[in-house]
Amino acid sequence: MRLSARPLQLVLLLAPLWLLGSCGGSDDDEEPPLPPPADTACQAISDTGTVVVGSGLPGDPAAPEPASGYRVGKKLVHAKSYMVVTANPLASKAGCEVLKAGGTATDAAVAVQAVLGLVEPQSSGLGGGAFMLHYDAKTKTVVSYDGRETAPAAATPNYLRWIDDAGDQSAPKPNARASGRSIGTPGVVRMLEMAHKAHGRTAWKELFQPGIQLATNGFAISGRMAAAISASRSNLLADAEAAATYFNADQSAKALGTTLKIPAYAATLTAIANGGADAFYTGPIAQAIVDKIGVAAATGGTPITPGKTTLADLAAYQPKKREAVCTTYRAYWVCGMPPPSSGGITVASALGVLENFNLSLHGPSAIDLEGGKPSVFGVHLISEAGRLAYADRDKYIADTDFVPLPGGSWEAMLAKPYLRGRAGLISFSKSMGTAQPGDFGTPAQGLSSTAENGTTHMTIVDKEGNAVVMTTTVESSFGSFHMTQGFVLNNQLTDFSATPTDGAGLPIANSVAAGKRPRSSMAPTLVFKTAADGKIGDFYMGTGSPGGSTIIQYVIKTVVGALDWGLDAQQATNLIDFGAANSVTTNVGGEHPNVNAANSGAADPLVSGLRALGHTVSVNAQSSGISTIIRVPLNGTPTLTGGADPRREGVALGDSFKP
Repeated sequence: MRLSARPLQLVLLLAPLWLLGSCGGSDDDEEPPLPPPADTACQAISDTGTVVVGSGLPGDPAAPEPASGYRVGKKLVHAKSYMVVTANPLASKAGCEVLKAGGTATDAAVAVQAVLGLVEPQSSGLGGGAFMLHYDAKTKTVVSYDGRETAPAAATPNYLRWIDDAGDQSAPKPNARASGRSIGTPGVVRMLEMAHKAHGRTAWKELFQPGIQLATNGFAISGRMAAAISASRSNLLADAEAAATYFNADQSAKALGTTLKIPAYAATLTAIANGGADAFYTGPIAQAIVDKIGVAAATGGTPITPGKTTLADLAAYQPKKREAVCTTYRAYWVCGMPPPSSGGITVASALGVLENFNLSLHGPSAIDLEGGKPSVFGVHLISEAGRLAYADRDKYIADTDFVPLPGGSWEAMLAKPYLRGRAGLISFSKSMGTAQPGDFGTPAQGLSSTAENGTTHMTIVDKEGNAVVMTTTVESSFGSFHMTQGFVLNNQLTDFSATPTDGAGLPIANSVAAGKRPRSSMAPTLVFKTAADGKIGDFYMGTGSPGGSTIIQYVIKTVVGALDWGLDAQQATNLIDFGAANSVTTNVGGEHPNVNAANSGAADPLVSGLRALGHTVSVNAQSSGISTIIRVPLNGTPTLTGGADPRREGVALGDSFKP
């Protein structure tokens, strides 16, 4: 019988030394030592083994596939000490390699953003803005970083609805979004620099190398990116740089799997890597941004209303470090973004209402990998709580540097007695349809529920236990369709109300003003166990999502899924997207395999049950991009578990293992 090398080596290792000596062999005859275990950190794990992201080998999650509404069967990922979850495999890999080398969560966020702006330009990029929450594991403190775009100094309250207040009160051309008026002063680069100075370890310059290499050597266009290019074809072709970047010579869109190189993007990243954020906000890049915002005609001569951003606006931009919105929910602390994002307050408001109900009695049934089937009453309660929270959001929340919250802080809006009273407005037998905002005795204000779009999200935990949740955006898909220096410029200012007053003439909190930041729904969220002294304890969960104004709904269902219904990170992420803003419509994501969306959901028991309670139910496909990490004990050892949304292309990577 022939023995393999390893059993023979084991025999030799166990044999007595005198027996080995009697063999008469020399050192040259000894078996070589066993090789160390293969390093599979930052590789994607499958049922058949591991694969390097971007290798093109079978199982590579970065291999381009047609965009789909939902990918069935995504499984929970386990990691020993660090993890990153993003909406794109190449971005997850860039962040993971930083963590593997000893970088911090903030270091990884810089690398992730640099890659996302290249491989997912329809969602975020250097020309956009972001909100970040950072948790310091040593001090158990949470701080928020506001990198939201700002209106230029020349903006007036009518900046988005009129070409000129005095001389030309016609709408911007071709429309507000595709004009220069929609473009706010970008904030993400300066914000990342601020956060990196406070929490970074890896040299700033090194963090841009993955993005520079991909932009130089090329990457394969993914399914979602290919679909976004095609969907925005006519608008992107109106911009010469965008047309040259994303289209072929015959003006056909570059297709799925096409290798795309963007030297201009590599050059911009190189400048930022070498010169810091100043290289973006001053000098040639800043001049190129101002010039593009000021363009007065599209390719072919179609008029475009220029924006009024100047070099002074860019040079003056400052990110802001703000106090996070942290409130208790059952046995946990939940922290979110403060204004100008409405996400933190609105999520906390809805959870504060829901705290008055025993949601554990109304969890999903038939729980599977996809999260099971939510109950009718569970969805009813959560949707009604959403309506109440959005009603307050729409009236009261804006940039608090310009418009204060009732009482001067979020405490009045999130007070337990107030939210208990709001919970009393929920009927067990009928939907309220739309909710009225609470009365805080403040001066009369108008309502504004401006639509939002786009965005992407990342959740990161490093080896020391520090955590970052960051939602980043150019607003709508491909932003304003203006492109310069290899990146897309945002259309974030359309998140403002285009009119300064409502139909009754009451002032709207979220109206345009010079230097003001538009309200957002971005809701990067951190969850902690409550310590023995009642304060924030150990990190438990990080999550967030893209999705415009529905972000808040996605985050609420994910948090409730994990905290109240015991779903793991992947199941809570997968769970049917449901909820409501302050409208008669209740969303039930029809893209999910556990929803029967045929005939508008007529045969689906969840949909029909909600309709019986008076809900107007939409089963339109939802496009969340939730990225979740939950720390749980596994055989007594704290373990990171991650879930990436099956509605997008993302993956969770780390020092992963199969339990």
